[in-house]
Amino acid sequence: MNLKQAQYVKTIAECGSITAAAKKLFVSQPSLSQMLRQLEQETGLPIFDRSTAPLRLTYAGEKYLHAAERILAANAELESQLREIRQEHAGRLRLGISITRAMQVMPLVLPVFRQEYPNVTLELTEKGSANLEELLRMGNIDLALAALESTSPSLAYELIEKETIGILAGRDTAAARKYAPGTPLPLEAVQSENFVCLTKGHSSRITQDKLFRRLGVTPNVILETDALEVGRRVALEAGCCMVLPNIYIDDYCYQRGGVFFPLKDYENHRHFYACYRKDEFVPRYVRDFIQITTQALASQQEKSPRRLK
Repeated sequence: MNLKQAQYVKTIAECGSITAAAKKLFVSQPSLSQMLRQLEQETGLPIFDRSTAPLRLTYAGEKYLHAAERILAANAELESQLREIRQEHAGRLRLGISITRAMQVMPLVLPVFRQEYPNVTLELTEKGSANLEELLRMGNIDLALAALESTSPSLAYELIEKETIGILAGRDTAAARKYAPGTPLPLEAVQSENFVCLTKGHSSRITQDKLFRRLGVTPNVILETDALEVGRRVALEAGCCMVLPNIYIDDYCYQRGGVFFPLKDYENHRHFYACYRKDEFVPRYVRDFIQITTQALASQQEKSPRRLK
Protein backbone atom coordinates (compact mmCIF):
# COMPACT_ATOMS: atom_id res chain seq x y z
CA MET A 1 0.00 0.00 0.00
CA ASN A 2 1.25 3.46 -0.87
CA LEU A 3 -0.18 6.79 0.25
CA LYS A 4 -2.04 7.38 -3.00
CA GLN A 5 -3.75 3.98 -2.85
CA ALA A 6 -4.65 4.54 0.80
CA GLN A 7 -6.19 7.93 0.08
CA TYR A 8 -8.08 6.65 -2.99
CA VAL A 9 -9.67 3.70 -1.16
CA LYS A 10 -10.60 5.91 1.79
CA THR A 11 -12.25 8.46 -0.51
CA ILE A 12 -14.21 5.79 -2.43
CA ALA A 13 -15.46 4.38 0.87
CA GLU A 14 -16.53 7.84 2.05
CA CYS A 15 -18.24 8.79 -1.24
CA GLY A 16 -19.90 5.43 -1.89
CA SER A 17 -19.08 5.48 -5.62
CA ILE A 18 -16.09 5.64 -7.89
CA THR A 19 -17.56 8.50 -9.90
CA ALA A 20 -18.11 10.72 -6.84
CA ALA A 21 -14.69 9.82 -5.46
CA ALA A 22 -13.02 10.68 -8.78
CA LYS A 23 -14.59 14.15 -8.70
CA LYS A 24 -13.45 14.73 -5.13
CA LEU A 25 -9.94 13.53 -5.93
CA PHE A 26 -9.75 15.49 -9.21
CA VAL A 27 -8.89 12.37 -11.20
CA SER A 28 -10.72 10.68 -14.06
CA GLN A 29 -13.21 7.94 -13.27
CA PRO A 30 -11.49 5.40 -15.60
CA SER A 31 -8.07 5.93 -13.98
CA LEU A 32 -9.56 5.52 -10.49
CA SER A 33 -11.36 2.34 -11.57
CA GLN A 34 -8.11 1.02 -13.06
CA MET A 35 -6.24 1.74 -9.81
CA LEU A 36 -8.85 -0.17 -7.83
CA ARG A 37 -8.72 -3.18 -10.20
CA GLN A 38 -4.91 -3.27 -9.97
CA LEU A 39 -5.08 -3.08 -6.19
CA GLU A 40 -7.57 -5.94 -6.02
CA GLN A 41 -5.34 -7.99 -8.33
CA GLU A 42 -2.35 -7.34 -6.07
CA THR A 43 -4.24 -8.32 -2.91
CA GLY A 44 -6.09 -11.21 -4.57
CA LEU A 45 -9.31 -10.08 -2.90
CA PRO A 46 -12.12 -7.66 -3.73
CA ILE A 47 -12.02 -4.41 -1.74
CA PHE A 48 -15.57 -3.28 -2.55
CA ASP A 49 -18.81 -5.13 -3.15
CA ARG A 50 -19.89 -3.67 -6.50
CA SER A 51 -23.34 -5.25 -6.37
CA THR A 52 -24.57 -2.62 -3.94
CA ALA A 53 -25.21 1.08 -4.30
CA PRO A 54 -23.59 2.84 -2.66
CA LEU A 55 -20.47 0.65 -2.82
CA ARG A 56 -19.84 -1.32 0.36
CA LEU A 57 -16.52 -2.52 1.69
CA THR A 58 -15.91 -6.24 1.80
CA TYR A 59 -14.41 -7.81 4.94
CA ALA A 60 -10.97 -7.58 3.28
CA GLY A 61 -11.80 -3.98 2.32
CA GLU A 62 -12.60 -3.11 5.93
CA LYS A 63 -9.19 -4.43 6.99
CA TYR A 64 -7.52 -2.55 4.16
CA LEU A 65 -9.29 0.72 5.03
CA HIS A 66 -8.37 0.37 8.71
CA ALA A 67 -4.69 0.02 7.76
CA ALA A 68 -5.02 2.83 5.20
CA GLU A 69 -6.40 5.23 7.82
CA ARG A 70 -3.56 4.43 10.19
CA ILE A 71 -1.00 5.06 7.44
CA LEU A 72 -2.63 8.36 6.43
CA ALA A 73 -2.80 9.50 10.06
CA ALA A 74 0.87 8.62 10.60
CA ASN A 75 1.81 10.49 7.43
CA ALA A 76 -0.18 13.55 8.52
CA GLU A 77 1.61 13.50 11.88
CA LEU A 78 4.97 13.18 10.17
CA GLU A 79 4.17 16.07 7.83
CA SER A 80 3.20 18.19 10.83
CA GLN A 81 6.46 17.39 12.61
CA LEU A 82 8.51 18.10 9.49
CA ARG A 83 6.67 21.36 9.00
CA GLU A 84 7.55 22.35 12.57
CA ILE A 85 11.18 21.44 11.93
CA ARG A 86 11.22 23.39 8.66
CA GLN A 87 9.80 26.38 10.51
CA GLU A 88 12.48 25.75 13.19
CA HIS A 89 9.99 25.43 16.06
CA ALA A 90 10.85 21.81 16.79
CA GLY A 91 13.88 19.59 16.73
CA ARG A 92 16.71 18.27 18.87
CA LEU A 93 19.57 20.23 20.40
CA ARG A 94 22.58 18.15 21.49
CA LEU A 95 24.35 20.50 23.86
CA GLY A 96 27.86 20.03 25.23
CA ILE A 97 28.90 21.93 28.35
CA SER A 98 31.09 21.43 31.41
CA ILE A 99 29.41 20.30 34.63
CA THR A 100 30.42 23.51 36.39
CA ARG A 101 29.11 25.77 33.66
CA ALA A 102 25.95 23.66 33.41
CA MET A 103 25.25 24.36 37.09
CA GLN A 104 25.55 28.06 36.35
CA VAL A 105 23.90 28.26 32.93
CA MET A 106 21.08 25.72 32.81
CA PRO A 107 18.94 27.05 35.70
CA LEU A 108 19.03 30.48 34.07
CA VAL A 109 18.54 29.46 30.44
CA LEU A 110 16.38 26.34 30.40
CA PRO A 111 13.12 27.88 31.76
CA VAL A 112 13.25 30.67 29.15
CA PHE A 113 14.22 28.33 26.32
CA ARG A 114 11.53 25.76 27.18
CA GLN A 115 8.88 28.45 27.20
CA GLU A 116 9.87 29.59 23.71
CA TYR A 117 10.59 26.14 22.26
CA PRO A 118 8.54 23.46 24.05
CA ASN A 119 8.95 21.07 21.12
CA VAL A 120 12.76 21.10 21.06
CA THR A 121 14.35 18.14 22.84
CA LEU A 122 17.53 19.00 24.73
CA GLU A 123 20.22 16.33 25.09
CA LEU A 124 23.05 17.26 27.48
CA THR A 125 26.66 16.05 27.30
CA GLU A 126 28.82 17.19 30.22
CA LYS A 127 32.55 17.12 29.50
CA GLY A 128 35.65 19.30 29.87
CA SER A 129 36.13 22.08 27.33
CA ALA A 130 38.88 20.32 25.37
CA ASN A 131 36.72 17.20 25.01
CA LEU A 132 33.71 19.21 23.89
CA GLU A 133 35.59 20.77 21.00
CA GLU A 134 36.54 17.33 19.72
CA LEU A 135 32.99 15.98 20.15
CA LEU A 136 31.74 18.94 18.12
CA ARG A 137 34.20 18.33 15.28
CA MET A 138 33.17 14.64 15.22
CA GLY A 139 29.48 15.58 14.98
CA ASN A 140 28.50 14.02 18.32
CA ILE A 141 27.03 17.31 19.58
CA ASP A 142 25.43 20.26 17.80
CA LEU A 143 26.50 23.11 20.08
CA ALA A 144 29.26 23.50 22.65
CA LEU A 145 29.34 26.09 25.40
CA ALA A 146 32.95 26.03 26.52
CA ALA A 147 36.03 28.03 27.47
CA LEU A 148 38.13 27.81 24.31
CA GLU A 149 40.71 29.74 22.31
CA SER A 150 38.60 29.89 19.11
CA THR A 151 41.33 28.47 16.88
CA SER A 152 39.70 25.62 14.96
CA PRO A 153 39.11 26.60 11.30
CA SER A 154 36.16 24.20 11.00
CA LEU A 155 34.21 25.75 13.89
CA ALA A 156 32.38 29.05 14.34
CA TYR A 157 32.77 30.82 17.67
CA GLU A 158 30.43 33.36 19.26
CA LEU A 159 31.71 35.07 22.41
CA ILE A 160 29.34 34.74 25.35
CA GLU A 161 31.44 35.94 28.26
CA LYS A 162 35.03 37.08 28.75
CA GLU A 163 37.04 35.48 31.54
CA THR A 164 39.85 36.90 33.65
CA ILE A 165 42.27 34.21 34.85
CA GLY A 166 43.56 34.54 38.37
CA ILE A 167 44.41 32.73 41.58
CA LEU A 168 41.90 31.86 44.29
CA ALA A 169 43.82 31.77 47.57
CA GLY A 170 42.46 30.33 50.80
CA ARG A 171 42.55 32.54 53.87
CA ASP A 172 45.45 30.55 55.40
CA THR A 173 47.78 30.98 52.41
CA ALA A 174 50.81 33.24 52.58
CA ALA A 175 49.48 35.18 49.60
CA ALA A 176 46.14 35.94 51.31
CA ARG A 177 47.97 37.30 54.33
CA LYS A 178 50.49 39.31 52.32
CA TYR A 179 48.56 40.89 49.44
CA ALA A 180 45.38 42.98 49.25
CA PRO A 181 42.42 41.32 47.51
CA GLY A 182 42.30 42.02 43.78
CA THR A 183 46.03 42.77 43.51
CA PRO A 184 47.35 41.55 40.15
CA LEU A 185 50.05 38.96 40.91
CA PRO A 186 52.55 37.09 38.77
CA LEU A 187 52.48 33.32 39.15
CA GLU A 188 55.91 33.50 40.80
CA ALA A 189 54.30 35.11 43.84
CA VAL A 190 52.39 31.91 44.69
CA GLN A 191 54.59 29.21 43.16
CA SER A 192 55.55 27.86 46.61
CA GLU A 193 51.91 27.48 47.76
CA ASN A 194 50.01 24.20 47.77
CA PHE A 195 47.59 23.88 44.85
CA VAL A 196 44.28 22.24 44.10
CA CYS A 197 43.48 21.72 40.41
CA LEU A 198 40.96 20.23 38.06
CA THR A 199 41.76 17.08 36.10
CA LYS A 200 43.15 17.31 32.58
CA GLY A 201 40.73 18.39 29.88
CA HIS A 202 39.24 21.27 31.86
CA SER A 203 39.91 24.78 30.63
CA SER A 204 41.48 26.09 33.85
CA ARG A 205 43.76 23.04 34.04
CA ILE A 206 44.96 23.66 30.49
CA THR A 207 45.75 27.26 31.41
CA GLN A 208 47.45 26.27 34.67
CA ASP A 209 49.70 23.67 33.02
CA LYS A 210 50.71 26.15 30.32
CA LEU A 211 51.58 28.81 32.90
CA PHE A 212 53.69 26.53 35.07
CA ARG A 213 55.52 25.10 32.05
CA ARG A 214 56.37 28.63 31.00
CA LEU A 215 57.65 29.32 34.52
CA GLY A 216 59.63 26.08 34.62
CA VAL A 217 58.05 25.04 37.91
CA THR A 218 56.08 21.98 38.98
CA PRO A 219 53.38 23.03 41.47
CA ASN A 220 52.80 21.11 44.69
CA VAL A 221 49.33 19.71 43.91
CA ILE A 222 47.61 18.14 46.92
CA LEU A 223 44.38 17.29 45.11
CA GLU A 224 43.11 16.81 41.55
CA THR A 225 39.35 16.74 41.12
CA ASP A 226 36.86 16.62 38.27
CA ALA A 227 34.46 18.89 40.18
CA LEU A 228 35.27 22.58 40.39
CA GLU A 229 33.10 23.00 43.48
CA VAL A 230 35.11 20.35 45.32
CA GLY A 231 38.32 22.12 44.29
CA ARG A 232 37.09 25.51 45.45
CA ARG A 233 35.99 24.24 48.86
CA VAL A 234 39.22 22.37 49.47
CA ALA A 235 41.34 25.36 48.43
CA LEU A 236 39.41 27.68 50.75
CA GLU A 237 39.44 25.37 53.77
CA ALA A 238 42.86 23.72 53.37
CA GLY A 239 44.89 26.86 52.75
CA CYS A 240 45.63 26.20 49.07
CA CYS A 241 45.60 28.10 45.80
CA MET A 242 43.65 27.31 42.65
CA VAL A 243 43.97 28.77 39.16
CA LEU A 244 40.46 29.84 38.14
CA PRO A 245 38.56 32.28 35.92
CA ASN A 246 36.93 35.19 37.77
CA ILE A 247 33.46 33.94 36.90
CA TYR A 248 33.74 31.28 39.63
CA ILE A 249 34.56 33.78 42.37
CA ASP A 250 31.35 34.49 44.26
CA ASP A 251 30.05 35.46 47.69
CA TYR A 252 30.74 31.98 49.02
CA CYS A 253 34.47 32.44 48.33
CA TYR A 254 34.52 35.79 50.14
CA GLN A 255 32.46 34.48 53.07
CA ARG A 256 35.03 31.71 53.58
CA GLY A 257 37.87 34.21 53.61
CA GLY A 258 39.04 33.55 50.08
CA VAL A 259 41.00 36.11 48.08
CA PHE A 260 41.19 36.41 44.29
CA PHE A 261 44.27 37.78 42.55
CA PRO A 262 44.14 38.39 38.77
CA LEU A 263 47.23 37.08 37.02
CA LYS A 264 49.61 39.90 36.24
CA ASP A 265 50.97 40.29 32.70
CA TYR A 266 48.80 37.47 31.37
CA GLU A 267 46.42 37.97 28.45
CA ASN A 268 43.76 35.32 28.52
CA HIS A 269 42.61 33.94 25.17
CA ARG A 270 40.32 31.24 26.56
CA HIS A 271 36.91 32.80 26.90
CA PHE A 272 33.43 31.33 27.16
CA TYR A 273 32.19 30.70 23.62
CA ALA A 274 29.23 29.14 21.91
CA CYS A 275 30.67 27.12 19.05
CA TYR A 276 29.23 25.02 16.24
CA ARG A 277 30.40 23.51 12.97
CA LYS A 278 30.67 25.95 10.08
CA ASP A 279 29.43 23.41 7.53
CA GLU A 280 26.17 22.71 9.39
CA PHE A 281 22.84 24.54 9.15
CA VAL A 282 22.12 26.30 12.45
CA PRO A 283 18.39 26.25 13.29
CA ARG A 284 16.73 29.28 14.80
CA TYR A 285 16.27 27.55 18.16
CA VAL A 286 20.05 27.05 18.40
CA ARG A 287 20.69 30.71 17.62
CA ASP A 288 18.11 31.71 20.21
CA PHE A 289 19.64 29.37 22.80
CA ILE A 290 22.96 31.19 22.34
CA GLN A 291 21.27 34.58 22.64
CA ILE A 292 19.34 33.58 25.77
CA THR A 293 22.56 32.29 27.36
CA THR A 294 24.48 35.47 26.53
CA GLN A 295 21.75 37.70 27.93
CA ALA A 296 21.31 35.59 31.09
CA LEU A 297 25.02 35.67 31.95
CA ALA A 298 25.27 39.40 31.23
CA SER A 299 22.33 40.03 33.55
CA GLN A 300 23.88 37.86 36.24
CA GLN A 301 27.17 39.73 35.95
CA GLU A 302 25.40 43.07 36.43
CA LYS A 303 23.89 41.71 39.66
CA SER A 304 27.32 40.61 40.97
CA PRO A 305 29.25 43.84 41.60
CA ARG A 306 31.97 41.99 43.53
CA ARG A 307 32.92 39.90 40.51
CA LEU A 308 35.97 41.23 38.70
CA LYS A 309 34.96 42.41 35.24
